[in-house]
Amino acid sequence: MPDRNQQPELTWTRTEAGLIPVSTRFGDPYFSLQGGLAETGHVFHAGNDLPARFRPGFHIAELGFGTGLNLLATCALWQSCDRPGALHFTSFEAFPLSAGQTATALQAFPSLATLAQPLLAALNSGQTRFPLGPVDVTLCIGDAGQTLPRWQGAADAWFLDGFAPTRNPDMWSATLMAEVARHTAPGGSFATYSAAGHVRRALQAAGFQVQRRPGFGPKRHMTVGRLHQA
Repeated sequence: MPDRNQQPELTWTRTEAGLIPVSTRFGDPYFSLQGGLAETGHVFHAGNDLPARFRPGFHIAELGFGTGLNLLATCALWQSCDRPGALHFTSFEAFPLSAGQTATALQAFPSLATLAQPLLAALNSGQTRFPLGPVDVTLCIGDAGQTLPRWQGAADAWFLDGFAPTRNPDMWSATLMAEVARHTAPGGSFATYSAAGHVRRALQAAGFQVQRRPGFGPKRHMTVGRLHQA
């Protein structure tokens, strides 16, 4: 169960869409001020060549659960493709939002309201493993530097969505990027909004073929990659 003492302190920025949470600890918003849902589609879905790669049992892993926006958007994408079987989604989060904080943030995305209801119910009851429609969700609460090495899974695609490397460097360390590679299926991929040079180099050193692509909104570049086939 999430440690409620680790809930983050937030400030809120008002936009036309609604309120966007900003981490006081890291001084960074939880999703793009230019449109969080569009950012998820551009960076994490297109960056991992989804939904073209979807298949029954496909496994996505994520660094930084945040508001759950990536999960909800991915669940909606999976449902729109009408794939058989289940999608697996594992997310690593050190400072989980409360259900109330999450509910306030997700009000900015009314198209996801139906999916958000069971997510909020699961968070409110302290669940860390639960179904969300056709998606099997696992939340790994705690420092990813400790929880990821103990994880027994392997992802087909990674969403690297921690706070910016300049504000939360531990989430982007070479050690943690090596763990990401170690927990990636052969031919698996990653995508991130970050184009920081040290992040790209760490992922290359871990075994990924890394590319830079046009970023979302005001960000000039983002980074994607595939794990070298043995």
